[in-house]
Amino acid sequence: MNRLIDRWGRSGFAAVTSLIWALPMAAWAGSSDLSPIDRTAYPRIALTIGVVMFVVWLVLLGLLRRVSVSPRQRRFDIAQMSPAEKRWTLVTFVFVLGAMAWLNAAATVDWGPLISAVTAGKVGPILLATVLTVFLVAMIAGTAISWRKASAGYSVRREEFARV
Repeated sequence: MNRLIDRWGRSGFAAVTSLIWALPMAAWAGSSDLSPIDRTAYPRIALTIGVVMFVVWLVLLGLLRRVSVSPRQRRFDIAQMSPAEKRWTLVTFVFVLGAMAWLNAAATVDWGPLISAVTAGKVGPILLATVLTVFLVAMIAGTAISWRKASAGYSVRREEFARV
């Protein structure tokens, strides 16, 4: 654990290890959607695992303060980031979440009625399909642009650290 914290920094370690509770919670949300329909999913099991792993993650976060970290630049160490780099990283995160939300919604929706309405030439469904497409393209483009800006901020920070 100490090597991973030293490699990723405290912020990076906290972000990566948050997956131990985020993935079971996502499974819980998905199984809650499906459970009333086909009665094959068991949402309480995934919820219980997610809650237990959230407590484990909080304990891990508590242990982070005790671990010493070598002084070097890390990509996602919030304490080392400039305000602009923090801002662009947050913007990147928001765009990625928007794209993930779109994909999650797209995976759980029956597209048949929309596709048949669009092929029939109905104006409302065509407008909806256009808005959905524009939203996804905006999320992908926003992710790419903000990631480039955040990466440029990291490059500047790394070069400044190398000069010192």
